[in-house]
Amino acid sequence: MHPIQKDITQSSFLLVTPAAPKVRDPQTGEIATHRDTGETLYTIGVVEMLDGRADVLKITVPESGLSDGLVQGVPVRPVRLIALPWARIFNGQLSDGIAYRADAVELVK
Repeated sequence: MHPIQKDITQSSFLLVTPAAPKVRDPQTGEIATHRDTGETLYTIGVVEMLDGRADVLKITVPESGLSDGLVQGVPVRPVRLIALPWARIFNGQLSDGIAYRADAVELVK
């Protein structure tokens, strides 16, 4: 499936879980890296607030895209946030969802 550019112009975001290295393989503990640059990938959790609703998003960001001062509760803005729909069959059951990626996460001042 193709990535979808997410319109965030009307949204506000708060960081709820600080950056942690993204684990590619939980059994081996292998850390995920960007396929083109080899850079370590991190995940953060944010709450997106829009039109009286709040949704928690888990966003993957390269290490170079993490701003200093990313601590729980600070307002942030994802840069070039995309949504990647996915689906797979695992043990005969269909699983699907949306993965989020951003080039960077900036502090809102």
